[in-house]
Amino acid sequence: MMLKGTKKETAMNRRFVLVGLATVVAMPSLAFAQDRAGPSSDQIMQKLEAPAQRQIRPEDRMSIQEFRRRPEMRRAAPSIDIQAINFAFGSAEIPRSEYRKIREIAYAFDQLSRGRRGARFLIEGHTDAVGSREANQVLSERRASSLKMVLSREFGIPARILETVGYGEDFLLVDTQNEEWRNRRVTIRRIDQFVR
Repeated sequence: MMLKGTKKETAMNRRFVLVGLATVVAMPSLAFAQDRAGPSSDQIMQKLEAPAQRQIRPEDRMSIQEFRRRPEMRRAAPSIDIQAINFAFGSAEIPRSEYRKIREIAYAFDQLSRGRRGARFLIEGHTDAVGSREANQVLSERRASSLKMVLSREFGIPARILETVGYGEDFLLVDTQNEEWRNRRVTIRRIDQFVR
């Protein structure tokens, strides 16, 4: 037998349902806002200080060229995806308005390299799948190089500890041929345990 609640209880239940719905609707936009603001230097350091998922003996370390070609090795390195750096469509230039976000990356690199002798990082450029594969490949390479240049020239991070590579549309986070901002990203990996 179903009991009817009072009008007050019914109104309260409706409020809970509405608040719950509003929270569910707001959550993706909050996550979007956080992704667009970029991670803090602490978040970057935490991800890059994590232990590697695979241990490599010093004598088995590889060249940076080989590391770039081996996805299983790249996946084993501590990493963080950064989708917050806003490039203009089809451009590799980083506007000055984005430097606040890059400052967080620079601070993390500085702290990690002070605490880890021989620290090295790989900056990977990625694009979405809109446009030709060739154009996306070139664009991803230019974007990774552009970030390295800003980190080095504007924030004093030694260029010798930074490597770059572009993967174009090869490693999509969201499997779609449509425009998708989450695929237009930079991935940073700490690679000193893998390369010689």
